[in-house]
Order: sequence, then C-alpha cells, then structure tokens
Amino acid sequence: MRILVTGGTGFIGCHLVQHLVARPNTTVILLVRDTYANVSHLPPELRPLRPHFELVYADLRNFQLTVRAVQAAQPDCVVHLAAVGATNPFLAVDTAVRHNVTGTLNLLRAVFEKSGTARQLIVARTPGEQSAMNVYAASKAAAWAFCQMYARTQGWPICGAMIFQAYGPGQPQNAFVPAAIRAALAGQDFPMTSGTQERDWIYVKDVVAGFEKMLERPLPPGSSVDLGTGQLTAVREVAEIIYTLVGRGGRPLPGVLPARPGEAWQQVANMAQTREILAWETAVSLTDGLRQTIAHYQQHTT
Repeated sequence: MRILVTGGTGFIGCHLVQHLVARPNTTVILLVRDTYANVSHLPPELRPLRPHFELVYADLRNFQLTVRAVQAAQPDCVVHLAAVGATNPFLAVDTAVRHNVTGTLNLLRAVFEKSGTARQLIVARTPGEQSAMNVYAASKAAAWAFCQMYARTQGWPICGAMIFQAYGPGQPQNAFVPAAIRAALAGQDFPMTSGTQERDWIYVKDVVAGFEKMLERPLPPGSSVDLGTGQLTAVREVAEIIYTLVGRGGRPLPGVLPARPGEAWQQVANMAQTREILAWETAVSLTDGLRQTIAHYQQHTT
C-alpha cells in the first residue's frame, strides 16, 4: 500500500508517519513544500526516518503543482491533515480559505481527476465545524461540504475523521496542554479562562490508531466518524490534573483570561457510532495520556 500524507510534518502528522513507516508492505509519501527538501528542516522526530519515506513537493494552493506531486506519489490511500488555524482559529479569512478550502479542493481534484489510483481519501475534520463560530472551523466546514458534494455526485471515495481535543508530545507550544505543562514544570501559576468548557480529550497515539483502523476498513463515500473517547472533561480539570501530576508548586488561575468569542461549551464524540462502524475505541485514559505527555516534556526541557 502506498499512503500519501499531507500535513505530515505537523503534530498529528508526525505521529502518524512514525507509525505508518513501521507497517509492513507500506510505502509512506509525504506531500510537503519545497522548503523541506533540506532534511534539516524536517521535524526532529522525522529526520532519523528519512530513508523510510518518500517526499513529493507542492503547495496545495497551486493546482498544477499538486497534480504533479500526486501523480509522482501514485497513492493507494491519502490522509489529508494539512490545514492552517488549528491553534489560531481567528486567522485571516483569505488565508483560511486559500489553505483549507482551495487546498483541499486542489488535492481532491488532483487525486481523483488527474491521477485516479487512490481507493480512499481520509480528510481530517474538527468538531468546531458543528457550530462554525470561528474562521478556522468555518473554512474546515466549507471544505467538508465540497468533499461530501464530490462523494455524492461523483462517487469519489472520500471520508472524514473528526478529531476531538487531541493532545500529546510534540503539540504546538501555544496549545492548552503544553502551555499548562510548561507552567507546571516551572512551578508557576497558569492564567487561563474560566475553564468550564468541556472537551473530549484524545491522546495523539489513539488518534493514530483511529486512522489505522480507517485505512483497514474504508468507509462509504461521504461518511465520517468521530475520533474521541465519548467522555467530557472540563478544561479547568485538565489543568488541575497536570499540576497534581507535576507536583512542583504553582496552580491554575481560572477566570483570569477572557473566553474566546463564540466558543462551544461542549464538544464530545459520538463513540457509539464509531464503535459500530470501525469496531474501535481509544486505549489511553486522560490521566495516563497526560502523564506520558508530561514525561516527554520533562525529557526535552533543559
């Protein structure tokens, strides 16, 4: 199996690529920009693996370059993780549309109109699409609407994976969990919003396991599954667990920062449906996942 991954240098992408290169009879191809032609520009996690995956180059905003990259890759399956705005949801509208909507459309057309070898394309989704109350979520919702249109009218084998509150080693430092861990390790207080927002927290290795199951069991065109735990935990409680596990002093300071405008107060995966479709569920508890994440930062913080 030849698997093409976009966004393979990002948080979830790095973990997915590390997992896929260990699969037997699998060739992993990363679609990246030209800047990654220099191996030193790859994330540290991927540099030692460079002999074990291929690279093709394109900016997804450019259709012809995307076509050329996909034709060079000749994928059997595609996992589309590339997007902008996951940790900056109020980015400029034009930027979000060009990357997340136009980029996705260019990839779909390159894969199914110009190449024709892929039997499955999995699109990473965000639960924010359900309310689309920020630019990032709205752009992702628009991209998924086009995916469904092509799946239903052209029969293209596109399916979605809605990833809930993913966390783990390698997450961007401005994301909530790594920011709280850094403050806790330093014994500092952690200013935050009220923290009453409830999220479905999923450890990144469980996200990867969900993608693995989807690659093994293709979904009907236009369908989507949730990747989460089905359990809600308040943001404030996650911060408190982190500080308890670290045990170096300091404390979370809920209510110091204002809430983001339009933020959803609950986001939880429909895991009953996911279990029925994929016969899969997560394996790592929130406490164990946070413990592993903290251990990673302890090892990599000087």
